[in-house]
Amino acid sequence: TGGSFEIVDLKPKIKNGTKRLAKYKVPTIEFKNVWFKYPGTKKYIFKNLNFKLSAGEHLAIVGKNGAGKSTFTKLLCRFYDVNKGQILFDGVDIKELNIQDVYKKIALLSQDFVRYHFDTKTNIGVGDNWHMEDIKRIEESAKLSGADEFIKDFSNKYDQVLSKRFEGGTEPSVGQWQKIALARAFFKNSEILILDEPTSAIDPKAEFEIFEKLFEFAKNKTVLIISHRFSTVRNADKIIVLEKGEIIEQGTHKELLKFA
Repeated sequence: TGGSFEIVDLKPKIKNGTKRLAKYKVPTIEFKNVWFKYPGTKKYIFKNLNFKLSAGEHLAIVGKNGAGKSTFTKLLCRFYDVNKGQILFDGVDIKELNIQDVYKKIALLSQDFVRYHFDTKTNIGVGDNWHMEDIKRIEESAKLSGADEFIKDFSNKYDQVLSKRFEGGTEPSVGQWQKIALARAFFKNSEILILDEPTSAIDPKAEFEIFEKLFEFAKNKTVLIISHRFSTVRNADKIIVLEKGEIIEQGTHKELLKFA
């Protein structure tokens, strides 16, 4: 039994800070001379990465697989700490901030989103545990993501269980699950919205409609979209092109058409 509790007894490597972020304020974000490599590896993903994201700006990061796009998201959410340099929220190092304040500021849709074996409204509502009973907001979030179009066809609508492990349950397609996960991110209604390949399993027509609604919904929020397709991000204020962990170009969609 000596080793039975080794995992439980592990101390977290991410140490919580004490400084607080202002409530309801959209912060500026800055990557300042950031160097990062994953634990146990020798190769740096980022070397001296610098850029600033203004409050309320809609930014897209585009690049091929392996360019460092998802790593960028993991650092911004403080799943890992940088090796050198700083990530700043309103000028304060993320390591000095209360981690719960950071998490409250961010609504994240990652590539490996969770499929909960709950009913539809709960799958969306877990985005904001404090308001899970607000069915009107849940439905509004589903309409934004396009999920409402197929939810209304479920026999039990928003009470439909999304798992065939339960009697009467159904199993959505991958594209439908992605729309539900996107609705969950909208439902959280945080100041910063991070979408990592948010429409990879969704057809182009639906993708266009989702992003038309997204930018209107998030007009006063900071939006960060990670994608390998330029068509997805054409309405972003600014696009950054990543290649092997370096920013090789940045500008508007029109300025960067040569990379499309």
